[in-house]
Amino acid sequence: MWLCIQGGVGYFSSFNLNFAKSKKKKKKKKKKKNGAGRSQCLGMGFMSKCIALNSVGCIIILGSTEIKNVIIYTSILSLFSREAQLFVEKFEGALGKGKGKKFYAYKVMMTKKWMKFQRDFENFKTACIPWEMKIKEIESHFGSSVASYFIFLRWMYGINMILFGLTFGLVMVPEALMGKPYGSLPRKTVPRAEEATAMNFATLWDFSGFAQYSVLFYGYYNNQRTIGWLKFRMPLSYFLVGVGTIGYSFMIVIRTMARNANEEGGGDDTSFNFSWKMFTSWDYLIGNPETADNKFASITTSFKEAIVEEQESRKEENIHLTRFLRVLANFLALCTLAGSGYLIFFVVRRSQKFALEGLENYGWWERNEVNMVMSLLGMFCPTLFDVISSLENYHPRIALRWQLGRIFALFLGNLYTFIIALMDEINLKLEEEKIVKYNMTIWEASLYNGTIPENSTAPPIQVDPADVPRGPCWETMVGQEFVRLTVSDTMTTYITILIGDFLRAVFVRFFNYCWCWDLEYGFPSYSEFDISGNVLGLIFNQGMIWMGSFYAPCLPAINVFRLHTSMYLQCWAVMCCNVPQERVFKASRSNNFYMAMLLFILFLSTLPAVYTIVSIPPSFDCGPFSGKTRMFEVISETLEHDFPSWFGKVFGYASNPGLILPFILLMVLSIYYLNATSKSYKEANLELKKKLQSVRNGELLILRNKQKAPQHPGAALNGHYPPQGRGGNLPPPPIAVTRPPGPRGFAAPGYPPGHPRFPGVQPGMPRGPPYYR
Repeated sequence: MWLCIQGGVGYFSSFNLNFAKSKKKKKKKKKKKNGAGRSQCLGMGFMSKCIALNSVGCIIILGSTEIKNVIIYTSILSLFSREAQLFVEKFEGALGKGKGKKFYAYKVMMTKKWMKFQRDFENFKTACIPWEMKIKEIESHFGSSVASYFIFLRWMYGINMILFGLTFGLVMVPEALMGKPYGSLPRKTVPRAEEATAMNFATLWDFSGFAQYSVLFYGYYNNQRTIGWLKFRMPLSYFLVGVGTIGYSFMIVIRTMARNANEEGGGDDTSFNFSWKMFTSWDYLIGNPETADNKFASITTSFKEAIVEEQESRKEENIHLTRFLRVLANFLALCTLAGSGYLIFFVVRRSQKFALEGLENYGWWERNEVNMVMSLLGMFCPTLFDVISSLENYHPRIALRWQLGRIFALFLGNLYTFIIALMDEINLKLEEEKIVKYNMTIWEASLYNGTIPENSTAPPIQVDPADVPRGPCWETMVGQEFVRLTVSDTMTTYITILIGDFLRAVFVRFFNYCWCWDLEYGFPSYSEFDISGNVLGLIFNQGMIWMGSFYAPCLPAINVFRLHTSMYLQCWAVMCCNVPQERVFKASRSNNFYMAMLLFILFLSTLPAVYTIVSIPPSFDCGPFSGKTRMFEVISETLEHDFPSWFGKVFGYASNPGLILPFILLMVLSIYYLNATSKSYKEANLELKKKLQSVRNGELLILRNKQKAPQHPGAALNGHYPPQGRGGNLPPPPIAVTRPPGPRGFAAPGYPPGHPRFPGVQPGMPRGPPYYR
């Protein structure tokens, strides 16, 4: 029966070929132009499928003797015929000149154009990322650790652009366009005693004079509920923008940390690390020589990073000596922190004494002593910490974190010492404000000849706003201090780059030929990029922005300018003046360590601002909240005048401490539960990774055992081979086959087909399909 089936297969294949040829001839007679491609495709498709079917039929005949293979054979036959038909219908437009050719050509053209558009759009999106190529170039020469700083700087630039848009669009522009102009109110006018020096450069550099009485600072804004023809609620907008910037900053920092934590959950990148880098690092789409050089440098740097990681994982050290050196380094770092804190406290006390005696009697250094001392400490203390960290012999990544923690403690102590000094000065301003209120009462009485009219219908006396006495306005004073500190920190950073990096590199480069020793490899040598100092400088500068932007709306704009110029200046300094670190190390997969410090400084920066908003009364004659007991009363005033009464009651119930405290407790419990759940998920993921690793190792072991096991088709029973001379039970050499064997028939019971004693089909019998003949 199987021989009949086999013959039927051969007959069917020849029938298909003849049918294709006859169909091709008929098509040529009827439609010479339109039908040629289709008939050719039909013949080729059916020929290929029938050849495959004959092969399948041979396999079925060789592999089984059951009748159900006939059903399998017919099902495969119908499947292949359907595939052949679909093949013809799909490519008939491309192969022939039928009705589908134009549509197919149009579809192919549109597919190619769409793929090109997607590729160009991806390139456009990459080109729109600010400073992407600069950062890639820096990463290729200095490693991912230095590039992580510039990525963090770019992220901070984006955050400050959003803050600048909020303050500029919702606070500064409405006041400048719809508020009362300069000179209409005392708070918007330079006092008569300061008009002579209001436009001097020294005065403007100190953010006094006309700069103080402008939209740059808190005191310029009016306390009217609505301004302009749009009835814009300026006090409410000022308060909500100040609170909204803090809330947006919290949200974006936490969201970024969560996204980075999700990205950390990738696969195992430690297996065959050097093999992956060797065989898969190069990008074969590079066509630019400069890009190829950068890629070559990047691969070289990645190998250095991987070698450092491998060396650190295998390093053995003297544990007792290491512990002693680390304790000594921590002791020296604590002494440095205590000394810097005492120096800040001493300078702040001196500045308060100078303020009581009058700053007009002192020079420039005495007026700016606090800011300059803080900037100098931020410049030299990180270098001292770097020298101390060389005693500890940590991994470079761990050493960077210790360095960041110490500089963080230094900056935090300096910042809070500065804030405590500002609080003392605010208290002095509040005491001075009481005296000014009493003096203004006497001054108003003097305008009416010693009596203050009550219920008088006489017109008020017109007085020039420049001659009206005014209070100290402690909010503007706080904003000025933060603006000065930001500007002085920016100038210190730029001077450090120009002197400490550029001039040092020029000296080493040109004086190395005529010096007594090798300046490049000895002292002073080229400088390395200080990652920890620059990162902490960014973080604390941003903390000052968050803390002072409520009292100086211009601070986000100043910080945007600072970050923009810092990106170009520091990129230039890194590529031209710095050298890569001796131990190039791989940065962590995310910047969550930077983000954690940024979140902590954000929390600490909001505490003084919230304290001043809630606890300290605003000035009586300046700012949008003048005349109120507390700044947050603008919310209750808006609810009272602009919302229904029931909404105010609901808001009052919702703000009740008896409801807020249980809600906070519920949030804390929810956070604890989610944290515990995430830990359990992490442990489960680790267990699954271990199981997958063990399964993979088991499969590799089984594969190796199979490769080692003897394999030969003529093996004897019980797995033993006949002796082969001196080789014992070694398998015989494999027999080379130069031509495919003929189809095998049925063998005797107990013997496989093709056995030498019972070969099955003999040479005189039919041998299957025509192409075997």
